[in-house]
Amino acid sequence: MLLNEENQNRVSRAIAAVEKDTDAELVTVLARQADNYRYIPMMWAALLSLLVPLILAFTPVWLAPLEVLLAQWTTLVVLALVFRWPPLMMRLVPASVKQRRAADLARRVFLDQGLHHTKGGTGVLIFVCEAEHYVEILADHGIARHVPNERWQSIVDTFTAHVKARDTLNGFLECVASCGDELITHVPATEQKNELPNHLIVL
Repeated sequence: MLLNEENQNRVSRAIAAVEKDTDAELVTVLARQADNYRYIPMMWAALLSLLVPLILAFTPVWLAPLEVLLAQWTTLVVLALVFRWPPLMMRLVPASVKQRRAADLARRVFLDQGLHHTKGGTGVLIFVCEAEHYVEILADHGIARHVPNERWQSIVDTFTAHVKARDTLNGFLECVASCGDELITHVPATEQKNELPNHLIVL
């Protein structure tokens, strides 16, 4: 479940605490879902409805072509509706599709939030898609040259485990703290600035 206002404020305070000691600009974004995937239920329903004539061919009851067509269309409509149930639909979406949609959204958010326009290229995005169990950290050039991708991936893996366990709040707090350790070490504060919002952005 998306974080309530109190928990969002806890994340915001954690960001503010980190940014006091670093020149980096840390932005956190929580999205419920990267895509509506509306085509997925229809695709699966259409594929399975194609099997209806084959199944009926092995039944002892003879059906007229119009009746077979009606059974096929009924199967299509019923399955399309059933497969739109969110928990089931997300299981039907291929993992590669979910990852690609979430990654695309993360990059759009990075640009929309102006993380590529910070002074010194010090923007860092912590992006989470709950439905896809997707977590990514995107760092601009001023940060990327100091912190290796392997370190970000280690933080992401830990956060992803929290999201899968429906413990998004603690995942955020731990991630912000871990990112803070890297940012304070490699990009310590040299001036007081706050170019981007500290509050958790919920999509």
